Amino acid sequence: MKHEQSYWGGVVKSMGLVFGDIGTSPIYTLSVIFALTKPTPDNIFGILSLIVWTLFILVTVEYAWLAMSLGRKGEGGTIVLKEILVRLLKGGRSMGFIGLLSFIGVSLLLGDGVITPAISILSAVEGLELIPATANLSQAGVIAIAATIAIILFIFQSKGTDKVAGAFGPLMVLWFSALTLSGLIAISGHPEVLKSISPWYAIKFFLDNGMSAFFVLSEVILCATGGEALYADMGHLGRKPIVRAWYFVFVALVINYLGQGAFLLEHQHEKNTLFGMIHGQAPYLYIPFLLLTILATVIASQALISGVFSIIYQGITTRIMPLMKVDYTSSHLKSQIYIGSVNWTLMVLVIFIMLLFGKSENLAAAYGLAVTGSMTITGIMMTMIFANTTKKWKVPVAIAVTVVDFVFLIANLNKLPHGGYWSLILASIPFLTILLWTKGQRALYRALKPLDVETFLLSYEQIFAKQRTIPGTGLFFTREWAVVPPYVVHCIIRSNIIYERNVFISIIRTDEPFGVSYKLTENRGSGLDSFEIFAGYMEVIDIETLLKKNDIHEKVIFYGVEDITTNNPIWKVFNAIKKLSPNFVQFNQLPASKLQGVLTRVEM
Repeated sequence: MKHEQSYWGGVVKSMGLVFGDIGTSPIYTLSVIFALTKPTPDNIFGILSLIVWTLFILVTVEYAWLAMSLGRKGEGGTIVLKEILVRLLKGGRSMGFIGLLSFIGVSLLLGDGVITPAISILSAVEGLELIPATANLSQAGVIAIAATIAIILFIFQSKGTDKVAGAFGPLMVLWFSALTLSGLIAISGHPEVLKSISPWYAIKFFLDNGMSAFFVLSEVILCATGGEALYADMGHLGRKPIVRAWYFVFVALVINYLGQGAFLLEHQHEKNTLFGMIHGQAPYLYIPFLLLTILATVIASQALISGVFSIIYQGITTRIMPLMKVDYTSSHLKSQIYIGSVNWTLMVLVIFIMLLFGKSENLAAAYGLAVTGSMTITGIMMTMIFANTTKKWKVPVAIAVTVVDFVFLIANLNKLPHGGYWSLILASIPFLTILLWTKGQRALYRALKPLDVETFLLSYEQIFAKQRTIPGTGLFFTREWAVVPPYVVHCIIRSNIIYERNVFISIIRTDEPFGVSYKLTENRGSGLDSFEIFAGYMEVIDIETLLKKNDIHEKVIFYGVEDITTNNPIWKVFNAIKKLSPNFVQFNQLPASKLQGVLTRVEM
């Protein structure tokens, strides 16, 4: 019985945390497709077939079967694929290519974090048009309601979703049940739509429509948006519950899409297919369904915002993004974090996108490019991993899936002049930040000219031998034990600030998502110890607790502050970002009363 409960518990939680985005795509997918394509019976059958097989190939095969077989301690996502490849290839020319691919993949997902809440909430609120009391609501009124819902959603982020997350699963189960039931009712009126499960109808659609059928793929992809969440969110719940939940979700989505197709056979002029179908089937239940739709889109947006926070945190700890102030909203869930600067930037961009596009139908023109780009990158990286492991038999399947991804990506390039460029503009913000930060950090490290520990120890021992030490323990942060940064040289060698006990502390992020270990090495020199902390890139470290465990009771904590002087405009931007972001010790929430920043002027 316990196993049964945990089985269903995992499935229900997955529905709430993982499938919000893909689960709400039936609200707008067919409405957008048939706004551009005539809903003749042949077209309806062909597009339904395309949707069924897109869900199967791009979500079931690519993510549920292939990508989710790859993980690090249960974690998934683009950064995890990069870390796996780094270990497998161990250097070489392809490392730069892998790094660039992962940067693009992460940036596309972050850009998607703006468009998904905008299209989901906007499309749900548009359902008000079928209620007599709100039938004459202007488009400005629809945007105002959608923007209000988005603002409330973002305001509540700082409180954490830990307390309300328990309700997400059951609400999404109710949502998928409603989709399944309405789909079955519609199919019972036109059971012939079941034939469209055959891939022949998708092939026939291409044969009948030629090049125009190819461009329809750019709208068909809307049914699979959010599919990447299966892999990206794997660390929250584990592989098995998500894959099991997906099979239920897949059946619910297919039944609902077939039901919408059956409804369209009779109502070819209906603009909003899902809402029209529900209104026709049960007018008295329409308002409760609309409220459930809005709740489902809020849950979808919530899951995506939490996902953006996790990606940014991974980026910070793997040193590809600037440090940001991070708050932890749960005492027992490591994934529950809040990044204020990201939250408010996202909110402004989501409302801007709503105002810019006005309707979900217009917004669909910008949607899909980032998703297909992200899926193609996942496909390429998976193929490289399988080719370098014992799972070589999976390579042909991974190549086939990647080719399908690429076909969808090419079809989506058609969206560029119609607003698709916004997808790239949004993704370019994190991409350029990552490039600037990684290159800037490397250039700064070279400009600082750190000292090797052997040279440093020659002068250190001479000063320590004079016995003019300060009582207590001084902590000095260094990137690694064997390399001494200039501020330490300035403090100890030039200023003779030397304590009875001096500890060089360094935090080394491992390529595993979780796990913390540490190593205290005493007597590196007279009165000099090193303390190394090895932590996973998703790990939250309580440095003070670890120090006390190892009997290190510091009197003062020294850290370096760089004052950059440069004439290079690129490094000026890097310097501005560095000044705006919190420093290393603020990020790790160390006691302010013990902190002592040491300024080093550096020319870049």
